[in-house]
Amino acid sequence: MPAARGSDNGRVSNSPRTVAVLGSTGSIGTQALQVMAAHPGRFRVQALAAGGSDLALLAEQVAQVRPERVAVARGEPGAVRDAVLARVPEVERGRYRPEVLVGERAAEEVAGGGADVVLNGITGSIGLLPTLAALRAGSTLALANKESLIVGGELVTGAAGPGQVVPVDSEHSAIAQCLRGGRADEVRRLVLTASGGPFRGRGRDQLAGVTPAEALQHPNFAMGRVITTNSATLVNKGLEVIEAHLLFGLPLERIDVVVHPQQMIHSMVEFHDGSTLAQAGPPRMLVPIALGLSWPERLAGVDQPCDWSRASSWEFAPLDDDAFPAVRLARQVGAAGGTHPAVYNAANEVLVDAFHDGRVGFLDIVDSVERVVAEHAAGNDTSASSVEQVMAADRWARRRARTIVEEAT
Repeated sequence: MPAARGSDNGRVSNSPRTVAVLGSTGSIGTQALQVMAAHPGRFRVQALAAGGSDLALLAEQVAQVRPERVAVARGEPGAVRDAVLARVPEVERGRYRPEVLVGERAAEEVAGGGADVVLNGITGSIGLLPTLAALRAGSTLALANKESLIVGGELVTGAAGPGQVVPVDSEHSAIAQCLRGGRADEVRRLVLTASGGPFRGRGRDQLAGVTPAEALQHPNFAMGRVITTNSATLVNKGLEVIEAHLLFGLPLERIDVVVHPQQMIHSMVEFHDGSTLAQAGPPRMLVPIALGLSWPERLAGVDQPCDWSRASSWEFAPLDDDAFPAVRLARQVGAAGGTHPAVYNAANEVLVDAFHDGRVGFLDIVDSVERVVAEHAAGNDTSASSVEQVMAADRWARRRARTIVEEAT
């Protein structure tokens, strides 16, 4: 499993570990900055990257951590620079002059800047180029942007050196921790846990009329619109199955999903002697984020542990593939490989937007994704030997999904 570059292959370095935070104003990015602030002297924020939708928050972050570089995806360069420096006191403007980059490739540029750790907390397939840039630069990639691995597939795994990718998704972080308890050849299967989302227990016929507002009521986590909706459809868990396959090298048929509503167990590893190791903790992201930054070390006092003195019940149930077919479809997509995962992800992003715009129903999301995937398999080149091929498949899937939405509307 991963050995962070900043720790000299497990040996602790006395100098602070430099970090580039991509998606700094999102949920993962803001929590990462909180973790680093709570451990002074352990980290130095080298760069921040954000989309540009919350320049006020970005300005606060810049004033607090004083990065050398700031990247913003959208906006007029002069106005963006003024906005991100707005919270830096006037008397310090002359001494503190960060490089401010603006444009759709800005995050990619700072990702390739050579930080010890690049935390990719961007949402969506736009995180692929920054992921590849970080790997080329030799940085440890703390990966919260699962889409870049799923879309990039062998392009990403082929670019990554041994131990260069540290998973930040709570499920995959849990698996990485559990795998410390045995050799790779002793693993029988991986078990990903799922909350079941807000519609756990409902049959397919009970899902037709659910609203966008209902889909955003995740029982345990506060996340962005796309990820929260993906948790309601179970597309997110389908993506995580593919991610686990790519990260840990196990065949898809040895990666299971079990519904665990409390999400106190984040995932499990079953070994061939019949034992199972499970990683337990509160349903929060602080520990996975901290491990992404500090791997293979653990930081002290990151979160509260389980209170074993209090009576509680934890439930486990099989996944209902008929009501929630997204995981079954993801297995097919992952087995097909090539550009199929990119098509699955891209079509889903379009359908999620259409659902929240009131143009399609909840069940139409996965049904339409399955239709796009099937059409791609039947009539397109599905090889993924270059970024250009992957992005071409992504664009095709988005166009086809938009056409299906227009036909439905």
